[in-house]
Amino acid sequence: MRIVSLLPSATEIAFALGLGDDLEGVTDGCDYPSGAIGKPVVSRSRLAVGEGASAADIDGAVRDAVGDGEALYALDADLIQRIQPDLILTQDLCRVCAVPAGAVEDALDTLGCHADVLSLDPHTVDEVLEDMVRVGEHTGRADEAQQLVGDLRKRIADIEATASALDPVRTFPLEWLEPPFSGGHWVPDLVMRAGGTPVLCAPGEHSAALRWSDITASAPEVIVFMPCGYDLQAAVQEAHALRHVVELTETPAWRTGQVWVVDATSYFSRPGPRLVDGLEILAWVMHPDDFPEPPAGRVLRVNPND
Repeated sequence: MRIVSLLPSATEIAFALGLGDDLEGVTDGCDYPSGAIGKPVVSRSRLAVGEGASAADIDGAVRDAVGDGEALYALDADLIQRIQPDLILTQDLCRVCAVPAGAVEDALDTLGCHADVLSLDPHTVDEVLEDMVRVGEHTGRADEAQQLVGDLRKRIADIEATASALDPVRTFPLEWLEPPFSGGHWVPDLVMRAGGTPVLCAPGEHSAALRWSDITASAPEVIVFMPCGYDLQAAVQEAHALRHVVELTETPAWRTGQVWVVDATSYFSRPGPRLVDGLEILAWVMHPDDFPEPPAGRVLRVNPND
C-alpha cells in the first residue's frame, strides 16, 4: 500500500503500526520517528515567518493568511501524481496544522488521483486512540492497532487509578503566549486524567484566546507552558517572556514555583501515541510524590528570575 501522510501525528501513527515502509510521502514537519526524516516531502508550510520569529509574529502571520483566504500549506501535486497513493492521511481540525481534507480531495480530482482520504480529527484522548484503530483498519493493520491502543490504554488506566485517590490540582495549560491561549481538544482531557482540574478550558473544546487578567482571576495552582509546535529548547526561549507578564506573576502557581515548560510538539501538540508520555509528564508535575519523574528533556521548571 502506498500511503501519504499530511500530518505529523499521522506519520507517527503509521510508524507505530509498522507502516514506515509504506509511507511514500510526508510533510516538512514530519520529524518523528527518525525514519520519517528523508521521506519525500509532499506538503510544505507557506507561512512567511523567519527563524526565531516571536509568538506574536507567528500569530499575526497566521491571522493575516487566514483572513485573506490563503492556503497555509502547499501540496506538491506533481509528486503526489507520481506516487499515486492508495491512502492519504490528513485532517480538518486545524488549518494551521495541515492541509484540510476538503482541499486534498479537490486536488486529487484535479490530478485524476483516486486515493482514499482518511481525515483524523480527534477532540479527546479517546478519539485519538480511536483514530489509531481507524488507521489500522484502513491499512490491514487492525491487530497491530488493537495491540498499540491496548498498551496505551493500560498506561492511561494506571495513571488514572493513582490520580483518582489524590486531591485534584487546578492546572492551566498555556498553549500560546501572544496572545495567551488555553490548551484545547485533548489537552484538558489529559489534565483531568492526570489528576488535575483544567482551568479556563474543558475536554473536547477548542483552544481559546484569553486575557492575562482571566488567568490571574482563575488562580491556577500549576501552569504548564506548552506552545503549540515548539520543542523544549524553543519553548524555554519563549518562556523567558513569562516573567514580564505581571498578571501571571500574581497567580498561586507563579508564587509557589509551579510554572513548567514542556516539549509541546512531541508530547502535547500532536494527537498520536506520545500523548500518553505527555499524560505522564502532567501527572508528575501535579503530583511529584506519587508519579515517577519523566526522562530528561521533556519538562523543566520555569525559573522566575531567569
